Amino acid sequence: MSGGKRRFAVLGLGEAGSEISADIAARGQRVLGYDIRPVEPPAGVEVVGSPEEAVGGAHVVLALVPASDSPAAARSALPALGEGMIYADCSSGSPQLKRELARMLEGTGAEFVDLTLMGTVPGRGLSTPAFVSGPGAERLAGILHPLGMPVERVSEEPGDAAGRKLLRSVFVKGMTGAIMEALEAARAAGCEEWLWENIVAELTRADEVLVRRLVNGTYKHARRRAEEMAAAEQLLEALGVAPEITRAAKTRLHSILRRG
Repeated sequence: MSGGKRRFAVLGLGEAGSEISADIAARGQRVLGYDIRPVEPPAGVEVVGSPEEAVGGAHVVLALVPASDSPAAARSALPALGEGMIYADCSSGSPQLKRELARMLEGTGAEFVDLTLMGTVPGRGLSTPAFVSGPGAERLAGILHPLGMPVERVSEEPGDAAGRKLLRSVFVKGMTGAIMEALEAARAAGCEEWLWENIVAELTRADEVLVRRLVNGTYKHARRRAEEMAAAEQLLEALGVAPEITRAAKTRLHSILRRG
């Protein structure tokens, strides 16, 4: 598998699978793809009629399916997996799921990789940054990096890469939820444009100093901030907006107070 043209199998030709498979093909690799639904073949990709047909003889298998479909995708590939192959689950599944998938592949001779995409794929395709962990992580990084994917190897343990992504998701998705809840409330209050501009300004000038101030200030002023979020909760309820993130923030602050 050193150098030259490799054969890739891509299971799942949705938005991410289509872009990534087309980019791999554009780098001169042979790519066979499979999807449970009829799909328009991505540029340069051979769409085949079964998972076994896609996987058989592949050097690398990339399962680009939702986490809920990952076990089924792995089971469908099992009959065609063999010695020296790499099977990478690219879902946003939990570390536990990734370890279960690795155990499922034991005995096939294939090396499992937990590959987590650390950003949105549309518009970036194969240039989307990724973390990898698991027995085949180092080999897969050595294959994908020259093709243009920024890959960082985390460890040899399946689930470690997924854990990194999900920890980041707590921040990114949590922040997104807070922004959306605040904007919904501001819309109800008639000042959405003002709050939008305020949020953009805060994020634009964000730096390490701001992050440290937010974290350290929260521990120092948890009581006052809990009271502030309780008042914000009452405001949102009066505006007819469910204060889900606001209430969670208040609960977190009370938890900090209890721990002293």
